[in-house]
Amino acid sequence: MTGTKRRRRAFWRKIHAVRFEDIKLWCIRRLPILKWMLIYNWKENLIPDTVSGVMLAIQQVTQGLAFAVLSSVHPVFGLYGSFFPVIIYAIFGMGRHVATGTFALTSLISANAVERLVPSISTNFTANNNSGALGLSEFEMQRIGVAAAVSFLGGLIQVAMFLLHLGSATFLLTEPVISAMTTGAATHVVTSQVKYLLGMKMPYISGPLGFFHIYAYVFENIRSVQVEALLLSLLSIVVLVLVKELNEKFKRNVKVVLPIDLVLIIATSIACYYADMEYVYGLEVVGHIPEGIPSPRAPPMNVLPQVVTEAFGVALVGYVASLALAQGSAKKFKYCVDDNQELLAHGLSNVIPSFFFCIPSAAAMGRTALLYSTGARTQVACLISCALILVVIYAIGPMLYWLPMCVLASIIVVGLKGMLMQFRDLKKYWNVDKIDWSIWVSTYVFTICFAANVGLLYGVVCTIVIVIFRFPRAKTVNLKNMKEVEYKYKTEDNCESLKHIKIISVNNPLVFLNARKFHADLIKIIQKDSTSTQAYEDVNKCEQNTLLCSFSNGSCRGESLLQPCCRERHALILDCSGLNFFDYTGVSVLLQIYMDCKNRHIDVLLAHCKASLIKAMQYGGNLESENAIFFESISSAIDSIQINRNYSKFSEQSEV
Repeated sequence: MTGTKRRRRAFWRKIHAVRFEDIKLWCIRRLPILKWMLIYNWKENLIPDTVSGVMLAIQQVTQGLAFAVLSSVHPVFGLYGSFFPVIIYAIFGMGRHVATGTFALTSLISANAVERLVPSISTNFTANNNSGALGLSEFEMQRIGVAAAVSFLGGLIQVAMFLLHLGSATFLLTEPVISAMTTGAATHVVTSQVKYLLGMKMPYISGPLGFFHIYAYVFENIRSVQVEALLLSLLSIVVLVLVKELNEKFKRNVKVVLPIDLVLIIATSIACYYADMEYVYGLEVVGHIPEGIPSPRAPPMNVLPQVVTEAFGVALVGYVASLALAQGSAKKFKYCVDDNQELLAHGLSNVIPSFFFCIPSAAAMGRTALLYSTGARTQVACLISCALILVVIYAIGPMLYWLPMCVLASIIVVGLKGMLMQFRDLKKYWNVDKIDWSIWVSTYVFTICFAANVGLLYGVVCTIVIVIFRFPRAKTVNLKNMKEVEYKYKTEDNCESLKHIKIISVNNPLVFLNARKFHADLIKIIQKDSTSTQAYEDVNKCEQNTLLCSFSNGSCRGESLLQPCCRERHALILDCSGLNFFDYTGVSVLLQIYMDCKNRHIDVLLAHCKASLIKAMQYGGNLESENAIFFESISSAIDSIQINRNYSKFSEQSEV
């Protein structure tokens, strides 16, 4: 009893110790909207956010309708999925240019559960049995119930990952794995739309090697292709690709691009209505779209055990794709994104909307690219798009009855162009690291043969196994050799000119596992303002990533690289003799360090570089410089620095 009282007192003591400032900081950390909304610049940001919001709403509506069909549910549920998740992410998310909503990959995954638990009885959305809620058939309500259950459970998994702080584990998801997985999933999506593009009646085919079975079925039943649907699909694809390319080409000259998706939907709907294509040519159309927002209803909990596999796929694939876009936008516009907070934001964006008949959601590359091109500044653009989508749900939705399904399929296929163009990354990976190239190819093959979540799991496991195999074979830097080099230059008379030079030896392979730590350690060394003694002591604190060798002694104290104590440019020499192997992420970090130091007016030189590293860096980035960058040894690098400094002094004296 005494122990129970003691625990109670300790609990209430912690409660009373909580201050208002602590609660305020917690709310700001978990509700990012409280931070950026209070400092929102209405004068500068409202107009570009409004323009972006209008364009985003158009794309959200078209993609919502299309991806709902991809998810094997009624198109109206895609409109709900373009409204509720966007609001939730705007409150909890940190990506300023991340527009969550319906997503092709998560829709394809949830379609597996929908078709398995509620098999298709008719693909015609204009069924007359409208006895269920929203004026839709009971069959449609059962289907959206399964999709909502997948969204609910997938969101719970993401929230659980947030509570376990698994956001930091995303370093295992390398760029080649994500690129291959998304490309393979996009290939699956295109394949799933073949039946609409050709106007064929086709049973739902999934499972291992289902990708190949679909095309086998198409060739076996090639005579059942509907010519009218095929011609309309080809025309739609040509128009979409042509106009989008023109928009991309002239986007700098034209502030507002032509919303060709919306124009195509309106034009084909009007043509289908007046030509009565549904009955004359047998074209499949969207059909009845209910008005308004439905009353909230909990997803059917009895199906949760049966959708665990799809829920994990939605949670992982959706988060990986969304986080990659959030990190890309943060890097582009120089702000920070918390990986763990993104788990919470996307988890709640799936859990809460599932009570409003929403399919699984995630961020999409096309929407993020649209926000880039239209000059969006904050999540206000997404909130404005929500207001316009609400107008569509209540007023415009019923007018989409005559929209042909083949046109929706064309919009889906063209919208995946960005993902499919990632095939071009193969050349990049081949030139930088052939093992990354092989991981990309094998992950893509696994994805199209099985599923996106299987391909993602394979890619992660394969990457870890390869790195574990390569790491023990790596050689580290010889500390004795570094001390000998340091001692040699201490005895010379040029100590004063060397005090602005720092030498950092990379004593580990540079791959995705340690690239972030290496970058952080290097920046700390560059920014640290300390004496040579303190800098030498930091050698033992670098945790086997970098070794700092400062050219200084008692009579010549090392200076911080950031101290403007003289007009001489600072220099940083990276000794790459211990860099036995690297991957694409490692080369990207080296290039980023080079550009960061260049912006700080710090000369960066690399010594003891292997030919493969020089080739990879020259291929991967813009290394144009007046002076040489790569050297055979540290001595030749120092000689080059002294020659350049003497030349600069001579030039200044000549000008005087």
